Amino acid sequence: MKKVRARTFRLVTSGVLLGLATVLSMIKVFELPFGGSITLFSMVPIFVLSYMYGVRWGLLCGTVYGVLQMVLGATTTQAFAGVNGISVPVMAMLDYIVAFMVLGFAGVFKNKMKNQTLSVVLGSTFAVFLRFLCHFFSGWILWGGYAASFFEGLSNSFGNFMLSSFNGQLLAVLYSLVYNGSYMLFELIISILGVVAIMMVKPLREKIIRGNLAT
Repeated sequence: MKKVRARTFRLVTSGVLLGLATVLSMIKVFELPFGGSITLFSMVPIFVLSYMYGVRWGLLCGTVYGVLQMVLGATTTQAFAGVNGISVPVMAMLDYIVAFMVLGFAGVFKNKMKNQTLSVVLGSTFAVFLRFLCHFFSGWILWGGYAASFFEGLSNSFGNFMLSSFNGQLLAVLYSLVYNGSYMLFELIISILGVVAIMMVKPLREKIIRGNLAT
């Protein structure tokens, strides 16, 4: 009976936190013109789930979150507009399903060090880095052709330097690195601040470490 209650509570908790993550993802501090945005702590609920219930559960919740983000992207922002053929499943996997699934790795360092706050910070940083890699490869593979126009649009010394120094695939790689890094870095900073703030609240920290927010 206790196991059934624990499973039920885990499902309810996960549903609530996934809903919270989805709502927070709609609160955008800044949004780039070709996709990608800085949101208000939207990844933190997934980090909490991973740390509470383990990496496997975190990966499952991250996958569900990725599907929700894909549906929202397709229906509210027309994220797939102009994308066709093999590019559709590639974009779906790299920019949504896998990109948010890997957030479930946030709990990978749990019980591997004495400082629990440090362990969740390191795990969350690792998870965000994996998400960045997904967006990076998507930007390089699918959108590298926009590299020249992107740097031309900057109309500054940096843009001129990039255009005069690089071309072809290398320019596409650098374009994806700069574009996706520009918002993912701030996403990381905001997320880590949120994680640290939560872990500083002792009662909440203890419940997260125990994997039970109910008691």
